[in-house]
Amino acid sequence: MPDLALIIFIITYFGVALGRIPGLMLDRTGIALLGAIAMIACGIVPLTEAMTAIDLPTIILLYSLMVLSAQLRLGGFYTWVINSTTGILDHPRLFLLTSMLTAALLSALLANDIVCLAFTPVLCLVLLKKGLNPLPFLLGLAAASNIGSAATIIGNPQNMLIGQVGQLHFGSFLLWCGPPTLIALAGAYGILCRTYTGRFAIATARQTAEQTPGWPELDRWQSGKGLLAMLALVGLFFTPIPRELSAITVAGILLCSRKMHSRRIMELVDWHLITLFCALFIVVHGITSREIPRLLMEAMAGQGLTITNLFALTGISTLMSNLVSNVPAAMLLVKFLDPGVPEQWYVLALSSTFAGNLVIIGSIANLIVIEQARKFQIEISFKEHARVGIPITLFSLLILVLLVYLRYSLMLLQG
Repeated sequence: MPDLALIIFIITYFGVALGRIPGLMLDRTGIALLGAIAMIACGIVPLTEAMTAIDLPTIILLYSLMVLSAQLRLGGFYTWVINSTTGILDHPRLFLLTSMLTAALLSALLANDIVCLAFTPVLCLVLLKKGLNPLPFLLGLAAASNIGSAATIIGNPQNMLIGQVGQLHFGSFLLWCGPPTLIALAGAYGILCRTYTGRFAIATARQTAEQTPGWPELDRWQSGKGLLAMLALVGLFFTPIPRELSAITVAGILLCSRKMHSRRIMELVDWHLITLFCALFIVVHGITSREIPRLLMEAMAGQGLTITNLFALTGISTLMSNLVSNVPAAMLLVKFLDPGVPEQWYVLALSSTFAGNLVIIGSIANLIVIEQARKFQIEISFKEHARVGIPITLFSLLILVLLVYLRYSLMLLQG
């Protein structure tokens, strides 16, 4: 008889991957939450264990970065960034390059999901008014955000988890993951330019349903305060102070404002994403307590697929990231990595993040861009995304595989 925990896990992860359950008005967060409730209600995960199953430092870090992003958004920083580049809209390739570099840099510092949530509406409005085809720029935003976020521990939710569980140093992570990220970003830009050659413009500019979205004008003081907080936080990450403690302290300081009401900042925190994380932690704990992942890994090892092999880890991570999305995949795989071999953790971070560009469900950032664009009557189909997502992912993973091969070769020469 199939284990009840396994049945709940399969239904939950299938629902998260699909994004819905036929006949029910549930999104990914609702599905994950129901999975966690089922694990608790069926006695698989006692309530006391459910609370400890949630990796609180990761949740605190994610929450703190959302507060920092809210400060920048309310200060008009995001709108100013896009509007300040509108002067080069007559040069679509240059605008694409600028927007991708900006998205990649900010994703490395603020998390890719947050950047996509903030930039997509502004980008849609500017592009449609100018008469440019929004598809290459929106796909570029998603791809650059995913790739750029691979460079740092705080770049995306799965990296936060990997960094916290693996106790990885911020600087060492950046030195290892930064170079392949830059090469992958250059490749993504080249692929987008080639794919959309002659298709950067649409027939005529059109007005959108959202003429005055209510984005605040640039407030130099509030934006400056947010940028100063971001730089201070990055500096603190190079110290021995726990990352989550540094982040929540900076977030607390930002909430102490004489002009910006804390309620406005809290409203911009993505509580759905935080709930999704908490629920998935509980679901993963449920099957881990039954030793199911360990048995699966042993079965794979019997077929010659050992997770300690960095090439095999890249393949397994890529496959799982596109079956269930990269965050749930990372939650499962971190339990089998060796804390004494940081290369395993770096490879998981890069492969799970790069794999997020393959198909739409590969990363939450993709879904955010697609859902936000739909509000402007811009449809990004599975096929359209795959036209650039597949070659971008293959190129990025090739860079990672070559990096692993070179490091193996150097080790053999030195040994």
